[in-house]
Amino acid sequence: MVGVEWKSRSAGRGANTVSMEESLEELAELAASAGAEVVDRVMQARPGPEAATLIGQGKVEELRAQVHSDAADVLIFDHDLTPTQQRNLEKAAGCKVIDRTQLILDIFASRARTREGRMQVELAQLSYMLPRLSGHGVEMSRLGGGIGTRGPGETKLETDRRRIAQRIKKIKDDLEGVRVGRSLHRQRRSAVPLATLALAGYTNAGKSTLFNRLTRAEVLADSRMFATLDPTVRPLVLPSRRRVLVSDTVGFIRNLPTTLVQAFRATLEEVKDAALILHVVDISAPAAAENTAHVLQVLGEIDAARIPQILVMNKVDRAGEGAAAETEAIQRRLLSGSPTHAQSRAVGVSALTGEGMDRLLTAIDEVLPLDPIVHATFRIPAGDGATLAMLHEFGKVLSTEYHADECEVEADIPESLQRRLAQRE
Repeated sequence: MVGVEWKSRSAGRGANTVSMEESLEELAELAASAGAEVVDRVMQARPGPEAATLIGQGKVEELRAQVHSDAADVLIFDHDLTPTQQRNLEKAAGCKVIDRTQLILDIFASRARTREGRMQVELAQLSYMLPRLSGHGVEMSRLGGGIGTRGPGETKLETDRRRIAQRIKKIKDDLEGVRVGRSLHRQRRSAVPLATLALAGYTNAGKSTLFNRLTRAEVLADSRMFATLDPTVRPLVLPSRRRVLVSDTVGFIRNLPTTLVQAFRATLEEVKDAALILHVVDISAPAAAENTAHVLQVLGEIDAARIPQILVMNKVDRAGEGAAAETEAIQRRLLSGSPTHAQSRAVGVSALTGEGMDRLLTAIDEVLPLDPIVHATFRIPAGDGATLAMLHEFGKVLSTEYHADECEVEADIPESLQRRLAQRE
């Protein structure tokens, strides 16, 4: 597949500090992740968008000539296109035209593996497609047969819209069931004294590689953007012998389509309910500071800003000699202008080589809320083997006595487990 990437953005796009070249380079990585070969790039700064084509007639003529010269079959815009702009550009250029949102949706569709992930992507695709349906008016009408059915009937366009709307409602209902199910899974996990750590960060920051390094899991770790979408949870034993759960989640990106944010709500709740967030940053990336600020913004939007964070400055092996020792200076640069997390703990690591992993595990142990051990006595029904097994697994059972239909257990256990068992009574 041959792909052409074109850059067109307004000159006054607001407070976005990422340069046009950096944004275009990110779009090139997205295109490569989708399987496209980028053969040319074009940038244009305009005082404002053109309603019909976004970029103006002169630039359209230039693109048409370049498309024919390169024998390209796709134009990718680093800007959202309206349905009218997309149709006009395709007609003028003589090839398929997609925007950044459509490209990201295509990547997500190719990466989703679980039923939940596929439903989330389909919902986002249908929500994107619905306002872009177009038809040819009344010539597409179907006449009904029989008494009382004569007339223009329902156009194919109306039928398509109705079917898509019905499918969207069905997927939303199914995803609500998934959200409830995921919530139940979190409640079950919270029934035992295991804190959850959520890996969050910009896409391609190395979260999955770090997840594999910490938990010895074998999730897909790839340099392509959005290599993994479906959340994975694995156990981890800290140096203090405490057991925790680590959750790997979808990566963030600038201008993530609103439809995707809504569709992946259930996945993002894994971050929202974590006891600690490991904010992974690729410090070798030129736009590391901007990427960090964007992730902090998204965490604030999903009400996760209050959760303690450790800034995991990944890829120190690529960032140059001495990067691991200059974590404080790098931290100040990454978090400049973000007073909320100015006091965040920072650790320099290389998930690929294992450098700094001992420091990271120690930092997790120090930042995680303490769960003191308490001495308690329980009277458990003789048939409640689950509670008895929980006491043996997560505590130290000192004595066990059986009385008729009751079992009296004396044990040293985490305080959180004592509270949860007390709520059952």
